[in-house]
Amino acid sequence: MVAQLLRLKLQLTLNAFRRSPWRLVGLVLAIAVGVWIVVLASTGLVALRGGDPEVTRNLLVLAGSAVVLGFIILPLVFGVDDQLDPRAFSLFGLPNRTLSAGLLVAALVSVPSLVLAVLAASSVVTWSRSPLPAVLAVVSAVLGVLLCALLARIATSISASLLSTRRAKEVMGVLGLVLIIAVAPAIIALTTVDWQRDGFAVLGRVADILSWTPLGAVWSFPGDAALGGIAPAVVKLLLTAATIALLWFAWQAFVARLLVAPERLGTGRDSTGLGWFDLLPGSPSGAIAARSMTYWLRDPRYLVSLVIIPIAPFIFFVPMLVAGIPMNVLALVPLPVVCWFLGWLLHNDLAFDSTAVWLHVASGVRGRSDRIGRLFPVLLIGIPLIAVGSTLSILFYGDWDALPSMIGVSTCLLFSGAGVASFVSARFPYPTSLPGDSPFQQPQVPGSSGMSAQFLSLLGTVLLTIPAGWLAVLGLTGEPNWNFGALAVGAGTGILVLVIGIFAGGRVFDRRSPEIVGFASSH
Repeated sequence: MVAQLLRLKLQLTLNAFRRSPWRLVGLVLAIAVGVWIVVLASTGLVALRGGDPEVTRNLLVLAGSAVVLGFIILPLVFGVDDQLDPRAFSLFGLPNRTLSAGLLVAALVSVPSLVLAVLAASSVVTWSRSPLPAVLAVVSAVLGVLLCALLARIATSISASLLSTRRAKEVMGVLGLVLIIAVAPAIIALTTVDWQRDGFAVLGRVADILSWTPLGAVWSFPGDAALGGIAPAVVKLLLTAATIALLWFAWQAFVARLLVAPERLGTGRDSTGLGWFDLLPGSPSGAIAARSMTYWLRDPRYLVSLVIIPIAPFIFFVPMLVAGIPMNVLALVPLPVVCWFLGWLLHNDLAFDSTAVWLHVASGVRGRSDRIGRLFPVLLIGIPLIAVGSTLSILFYGDWDALPSMIGVSTCLLFSGAGVASFVSARFPYPTSLPGDSPFQQPQVPGSSGMSAQFLSLLGTVLLTIPAGWLAVLGLTGEPNWNFGALAVGAGTGILVLVIGIFAGGRVFDRRSPEIVGFASSH
């Protein structure tokens, strides 16, 4: 049975060459690039045979840990299709252990597994400088390939079965994006290291930590043996064996579960009442506010933005930290940046309605009421955020005289951003993903781009906040009384811009309502 599954996976792999000519050309080019990378990496591993054993061990642990992590994350985030889904064999009555072993062996017939096997075999040459490390390198190569195959097999099955719904895939896509953004500060921080002086020490500390985890233990014990650490090498070998044993039992249990469990279907929820429509006034603005809150809490397009906004300050935080700005001063950065982007979210809110916007026009809703209703989610989140966030920011900053400046600047960014966006969303809407589509899908419409609207909203908000920001700087660096000036100017500017944005955006909505409906119908 294992041989049958192996032949089946081999046939499925070879079927990739029976595609259209253009896809075949692309596949051949991808294979050529992959072969070039494998040859280059293998050459590097062979060249390390004569290098410093400690440096070689650290490099292999770091690279190997990244490979193991990739075998876990990539199937989950990108939703790789499972060609040999265990549920497809539920009617054949195969023993669970036999099917689990067969699917695991079949998983070795894949491009990533073959590439890993070649590189793992090259690592044997790296440690062939003495007998014991060479023997352990063979064991490490076998266990490393087996570990990655088990992890990929489990991750692929989870992605294909438990994460098969559109909402689950969108959530994993958001998590993947968050992970990429979260890794960016670490990469920036690495640029601050003096690699000529401290580089090997930093790599060594990271490698030492990873070598005691399941990610790096499998690649570390040949190097430990080469450095004379027989006891650590034995412990890490046992750790690797225990990890593989646990994954094997988990894989068998997962296969057994899939063979008898039906495919997951969406379940409905019983609800009573009208939710936000019961809580808000029965006016045009109240109805639009209730609908907007429902969208913000349920529509993945809004949820993606809300997840990313708290991470946005790190884009500014890390370069400033690298530049040597003290940590207490950096505590003043996150809240204004979050308020800036939170107000900016409304800059294309009207386009998110798609064809449903005709209800506002057909029912005779005034543009002013539409603008006020759409502001409700931003103000509901932003005002408490300013109250709590300002207190926490100043607590870390250490000088309570700066509290008025923090409130003033943050209020100006939030209210001015929302006011500018209220006008821009009615005057310059641009195509966006449709309701029900993936939030990462951006329609390609000739002659239509959202760059101008986005840039206008972001830049306009910053320009309007400059007076309050300048007074805040004077208060932080000179006379504390300027902080109250920053509060007055910031709050006054923000409220004024918000009111102007509501009325100006409302007038544009009333005047351009036929064009808005035409835009929504054509996109």
